Amino acid sequence: MKAIFSIVLLATLAVVLVLPLAEDSVFAQAPTGPQGGAPPPAQQQQNPDSPKATNPAQQAPQAGVTIAVDVPIVTLDVVATTQHGDIIPGLKKENFRILDDGVPQTITNFSPTEAPITMVLLLEFSSRGYGGFFAYVGKYWSTALFPSLQQKDWIALETFDMKTRVEVDFTQNKDEVMEGLYHLYFPGFSESNLFDAILETVDRLKDVKGKKSIVVLASGVDTFSKHTLDQTMKQLRQSDVSIFCIGLGRAFQNYADMNGGMGSLRRMDYLQAENQLKTFSQETGGYSWFPQFAGEMPDVFRNVAAFLRHQYSLSYSPTAGAKDGKFHKVKVELVAPDGGPLSIVDQKGKKQKYQVYAREGYQAPKGGVGD
Repeated sequence: MKAIFSIVLLATLAVVLVLPLAEDSVFAQAPTGPQGGAPPPAQQQQNPDSPKATNPAQQAPQAGVTIAVDVPIVTLDVVATTQHGDIIPGLKKENFRILDDGVPQTITNFSPTEAPITMVLLLEFSSRGYGGFFAYVGKYWSTALFPSLQQKDWIALETFDMKTRVEVDFTQNKDEVMEGLYHLYFPGFSESNLFDAILETVDRLKDVKGKKSIVVLASGVDTFSKHTLDQTMKQLRQSDVSIFCIGLGRAFQNYADMNGGMGSLRRMDYLQAENQLKTFSQETGGYSWFPQFAGEMPDVFRNVAAFLRHQYSLSYSPTAGAKDGKFHKVKVELVAPDGGPLSIVDQKGKKQKYQVYAREGYQAPKGGVGD
């Protein structure tokens, strides 16, 4: 009898000692951050305002039970400029107010850091236009980008006609990208599948960490994409990529006017294409330019770099309808510490109007809590 009692006592003690060790082992092996990813290996800074992680064991309502709740996070890259296009620096977390379908939200993460640029240069390289106008103008105008880049910036080069091609993958070697541009010789197809090219590029960027953007140099005309404009916009609303568009349509119309002119129907096509490029930029928090001459390009690319280097990253958890599958309209406002409108003045003390650039909304996932 004593032997049996001793065996039971030893077994009980073993269970009591092993269970805490097993529980600690489970949490020690759980991943503590995002797994995987793609180049560039951008580092993310820990914001002191963000909620601190807590031990899951402290939150469990009873021993051995853990309830996981998937809380969607919406992240916005925001830039504020004066009416003259000058970047407004030095803004604080309390200077921003986010409205999700008109409902004020609590900002859980605020990052004003000047992060390196992570950019894909997406170039239309088709034989469309007189003598492949868009391909060659886009190729040579793109070279004005490089003086605005810094050594820490990451850039990739892609081209598209009927298909999308990665000419140079992400690199900090700007000479490598320049070589990629110089070795673009003869465009092969007259198709310009813009929608497909944008979506394929966004998909390649989904695992890239940090702020990321696409700079599109194109006519804006789409000829034969598998995706429609509506399908393209729906997918862009689910992404966290900012798109900056440089339209080549006005330059082409000037060229056409010097070579016999362009019919009214074709002009309407390029007007529609310009509106499409504007929509891509507005919906994703970017901007669009429509230069007519090569001499405008250095200023255009300086503005692109300024936008990307001075973005504020704001995150929040939607208070309602986080997984309703609907499109949510988002508005970002600048406010004073007392909640009133923020007043911006120039060096002479004159009040300035300002513009806030941020994505205009997002497509919420569909599903119940914890799905």
